[in-house]
Amino acid sequence: MLSAVGIASAIHLTSAGYVLTVDASDQALAQRHLLSYDAESRAAPAAAAPMPLAHPNAWQGCVVYVAVLLGVGLAVSNGWWRLDAFDLGELDAAQVKHGQWWRAWTALTLHLDGAHLAANLTAGIWFGYLAARQIGSGTAWLLTVTGAALANLLESQFGPSSHRAVGASTAVFTALGLLVSHAWRRGLRVSQRWAMRWAPLVAGAVLLGWFGSAGEGTDIVAHALGFLCGCTLGAWAASPRVERALSHMPQWLAGAAALASIGIAWECALLRG
Repeated sequence: MLSAVGIASAIHLTSAGYVLTVDASDQALAQRHLLSYDAESRAAPAAAAPMPLAHPNAWQGCVVYVAVLLGVGLAVSNGWWRLDAFDLGELDAAQVKHGQWWRAWTALTLHLDGAHLAANLTAGIWFGYLAARQIGSGTAWLLTVTGAALANLLESQFGPSSHRAVGASTAVFTALGLLVSHAWRRGLRVSQRWAMRWAPLVAGAVLLGWFGSAGEGTDIVAHALGFLCGCTLGAWAASPRVERALSHMPQWLAGAAALASIGIAWECALLRG
């Protein structure tokens, strides 16, 4: 390399190894050329993997979410359905411990009043839409429903037998956990500062504390469990192997599975009643 730029040099073998020598007048120039050559010869860092584009039709799952909650709410409040729907479908920890597992799903569709329903519709649409854009509409809602039901089962099994609850708020915070954990796990694949890498989880925890503990009678344990279940499923879904497997599942099929799980749960509740 030095010969190519017109600097005379020689290589000698000594007891310490090979030594490159140049004239004293050329030392500074030779050193600059050698450092420049070394920098240019280093392998370029691997390019960061491009983030997947946002999934289309994220709104479709939100429409089904609204239709299910409004449909159940109107049917119960107007007497179009069985009047004992709350008794059959609420999350009753004592009954869940005795084998009525379906209450973990049915309770997600029941609400105490219009304000309760409106709050869960607004927050659920927002977090569900963002999760659907990132993961896919059907997959996001399947994981949300599954994670929320799992959170309800955990609270019923390990909490007091007197615990009772209804509402989709557990699913709302499951969607939040799913969103932030999936973004965090996917961000591990690209080179970025640690603050940027952990930002999704920090933001999710802040939102959980902000919205998940407000209001009298708020079920903080259910919200926290929903968030943790969502985080677990989000990190799992963002692992390369699982993400490839999920990409082969049609979104409509995943969404249908989410809807079917709620339908099967209600069928079990009505048959038992």
